[in-house]
Amino acid sequence: MTKQKTVYFGAGWFTETQNKAYKDAMSALNANPTIDLENSYVPLQNQYKDIRVDEHPEYLHDKEWAQATYNGDLVGIKTSDVMLGVYVPKEEDVGLGMELGYAMSQGKYVLLVIPDELYGESINLMSWGVADNVIKMSELATFDFNRPRYNFYDGAVY
Repeated sequence: MTKQKTVYFGAGWFTETQNKAYKDAMSALNANPTIDLENSYVPLQNQYKDIRVDEHPEYLHDKEWAQATYNGDLVGIKTSDVMLGVYVPKEEDVGLGMELGYAMSQGKYVLLVIPDELYGESINLMSWGVADNVIKMSELATFDFNRPRYNFYDGAVY
């Protein structure tokens, strides 16, 4: 039996492009036999009291919601095997940047996934520097999370 890893699924969902990349990555992870998606941590599915601020913007100023959601995400990073960041060039999510850095500080393997059509475009130096590997979205369904490897990104950084 193949050992399965859990991931912390870092991804923005604030623009049409981010939302498409989010859905594509979730689909690929569902197909990946080395991932235990059921026990992985997906922040959008773990908002405090199941309140999504994109659906309930009145909670944007609720400190209890903000603190509990933030701390829940930190627990998700600490308890997952791998940090997966869905990265959309030119639409960077500052929250993803924080999650990537925190995961690296916790000794997690950090994998960035970029949509195929955007792969090769310039990415942020700090996100590039924290990543152990950067792959195309089309590689995610077959990426072997049991054999993590280091590799350089083929695109430029800024």
